[in-house]
Amino acid sequence: MSDIARSTIAFEGHFARDFPELAVPWRAEAAPEPQLLALNEPLAVELGLDPAFLRSPEGIGLLIGNAVPEEATPVAQAYSGHQFGWYSPRLGDGRALLLGEVTGADGKLRDLHLKGSGRTPFARNGDGRAAVGPMLREYILSEAMHALRIPTTRSLAVVGTGRQVQRETLLPGAVLTRVANSHLRVGSFQYARATDDLDLLRRLADHAIERHHPSAAGESNRYLGLLRGVISVQATLMAKWMLVGFVHGVMNTDNMTVSGETIDYGPCAFLEGFDPGAVYSSIDEMGRYAYRSQPVVAEWNLARFAESIAPLIHEDEEQAVALAVEALNGFRQQYSAAWFNGMKAKLGLPENIDDDVASPLVDDLLELVQEARADYTSFFRNLGKAARGQVEPARGTVLDLAAFDAWLERWRPLTPDADAMDSINPVYIPRNHLVEEALAAATEGEMGPVEHLLTAVSDPWTERPGLEEYALPAPESFGPYRTFCGT
Repeated sequence: MSDIARSTIAFEGHFARDFPELAVPWRAEAAPEPQLLALNEPLAVELGLDPAFLRSPEGIGLLIGNAVPEEATPVAQAYSGHQFGWYSPRLGDGRALLLGEVTGADGKLRDLHLKGSGRTPFARNGDGRAAVGPMLREYILSEAMHALRIPTTRSLAVVGTGRQVQRETLLPGAVLTRVANSHLRVGSFQYARATDDLDLLRRLADHAIERHHPSAAGESNRYLGLLRGVISVQATLMAKWMLVGFVHGVMNTDNMTVSGETIDYGPCAFLEGFDPGAVYSSIDEMGRYAYRSQPVVAEWNLARFAESIAPLIHEDEEQAVALAVEALNGFRQQYSAAWFNGMKAKLGLPENIDDDVASPLVDDLLELVQEARADYTSFFRNLGKAARGQVEPARGTVLDLAAFDAWLERWRPLTPDADAMDSINPVYIPRNHLVEEALAAATEGEMGPVEHLLTAVSDPWTERPGLEEYALPAPESFGPYRTFCGT
């Protein structure tokens, strides 16, 4: 690489160096005609990277792994996973590479990771490549989630490869450059546990404590502290998903991070008409990962994490199980508290309101919204208008008007804070029909719709003239929505 590249990019290889058992050194597939499609300049600056360099030919080469510093050690990470409940002992990065870690301008260490960079030893029958549409989907969705203040991996760039990818049809290929606090997953610990290498498992757990849950290091049982820390961040994450109506679609254990970040935006979607049983993934035929099931699945995944680190929690198996179960019992309480407090905020209720008053208000309202299949996002945004006396936008979306009027008579005397509601109930989300329209255009080489959608969702709270279509539900002609994993 050139001197400017060396001075701009400083990769650290902690994972590659410290966990050779979980890392296969590998190189990204060369792209014949790389073209930068999207660059997240604010994130680049946050990482201490020069956006002008990233737009240069060498910078684009870095973003797809074709021009990394000589000292960098890109690796494909190994992990296991329960996929739709079935255990796969050897998954790993089949089309992804960890380029290394970078220290951002804020001093924090983050992973720089590629997706769609070609086959690795974990690729199985896949080609290791990715199409433009799914990579831009992750870019749009992850940046929208970040703007919604939901912990998430982020997208630094999408680069077209100039190579066609064979799916149902030939599609233009692309590589996503992803940023994360780390890519440690529940599946990483499952893999380490399956090796029966207690030293590896301990080193991995110590790494997770140092990087994500440092408070656990001060506890008398640091590995029980790690379990509690992961339970806590996942309980909070699940509540945030549910409160904005996000459906992940593929909550396998290899898609659950120990950092508490949302990862892997494949068959994901946002609720429109409120339906607790909503399933958008084309491959989730049994509804395992339906909207309402997400907290239950998270708890199940956390139990698999507890099983993986049980030998570290206590050398006696029975005592390890007892301690883990006690910790896991805290998940529902933490999730319920986070979700209920979030719902009270969505309704503009004071924090000190009696639960006996708030709980029926929440339950009764959700019943009305579900009965009407009202648009989840716009209903709650319009409820802020109702707090200001403009009742009709919200009232016009429910079926049982008398019941809603009676609910208003209980809610409005509590003087809900409309401004606070507007700060938590978004105007703009990545609406499914707009995402599909933008991705279809990008596949044909037109990036304008993607850029316009990103403009809207990057500031979800502020209603702006000219963006009215981004706040509207899908037209009836859009029909039932199904998403695909993009592999």
